Amino acid sequence: MRRPAPSTVLRLAAAAWVGPHVARAALAHRPDARPTAARDDITVVVPARDEADRLEPLLVALGERYEVVVVDDGSTDGTAALARRSGATVVEAGDRPAGWAGKTWALQRGVEAANGSWIVHLDADVRPAADTPTAAVAAAEELGADLLTVATRVVAPPVARWLHASMLVTLVCRTGGPGGLSPGREMANGQVLAARRTLLAESDGWSAVADHVTEDVALARHLASVGRHVAMVDGDAEIEFASFGEVWRGWGRSIGLPGIEPRWRSVLDLVALAAVMPLPLARLVLGRGDALDIALLAARWGAALGVGRAYRPAGPAVWMSPIADPVAIGTVAASAFRRHISWRGRRWAVPRVPPGRSGTRRTS
Repeated sequence: MRRPAPSTVLRLAAAAWVGPHVARAALAHRPDARPTAARDDITVVVPARDEADRLEPLLVALGERYEVVVVDDGSTDGTAALARRSGATVVEAGDRPAGWAGKTWALQRGVEAANGSWIVHLDADVRPAADTPTAAVAAAEELGADLLTVATRVVAPPVARWLHASMLVTLVCRTGGPGGLSPGREMANGQVLAARRTLLAESDGWSAVADHVTEDVALARHLASVGRHVAMVDGDAEIEFASFGEVWRGWGRSIGLPGIEPRWRSVLDLVALAAVMPLPLARLVLGRGDALDIALLAARWGAALGVGRAYRPAGPAVWMSPIADPVAIGTVAASAFRRHISWRGRRWAVPRVPPGRSGTRRTS
């Protein structure tokens, strides 16, 4: 009996590694955060640092339907003044205690200032509908979720969509997707995040992941590890990228889940991603492909179809995203092993992850 070629063993092993995550995403019921009646128990918390050129559409969309708290994290561009003119409550982040990263401290300060029993965190560059916060809270209540995040819709030029779609497929291959998150590898999107104020204010809230720079995923995995229910749903809020470079720089900071995954698992993920995403197409183009390559490429295009709903519009760029896979995987690798992350003039150390666990340890 002939032994299978090493390349066949590699591709089969890689498919077995990512297959359960992809299957969960493909077979899961994908709930949506649907519009609901207005309610007065929600506080929207927006962390902001030098966001004067992007914050106004969010504040206009929310109007006067919610208590809105904008946490000004040392802005120098008029962010606070814009927020006050729009009717939001402005809280200064102030000096960070030791052990806190910038965004986690801003989120904590917003929670402390909030009056609502539910908190909905929105990033300043999100373009929500007026009912995005109520829809997120209603979805959390319906699903019994302690923490719920909402996948946004991406608005971007074709070349940016091309790269973003490839990056998104790498996430599906590692974590599953909305409605089908893989246990132990829970994913979250902190752009739209809903939880009860009491949860976020207590020891299992932001203080548990205070030093993290990928704080949304860190919080989701921490809560799941202590028995809380974490969920992710689809929604209608939009996020805009102006260019290929903006996707590469913006998502490139966190796409590898720095400080979350132990290095051994990041290495296995990268090998598996390379074997099931760009390798089959390359083998077919070079005339060395086989039936397994055809099957893997078909699955890759199936993944493109699955993530297509995240884009407005999807278009040919998403279908052509397999060509971007080498760039996307290289970006994942650079992100996964970085020691520091720079953002808005600040530089943060990435927490080290113990070899046997995700980086969701409690901080003191």
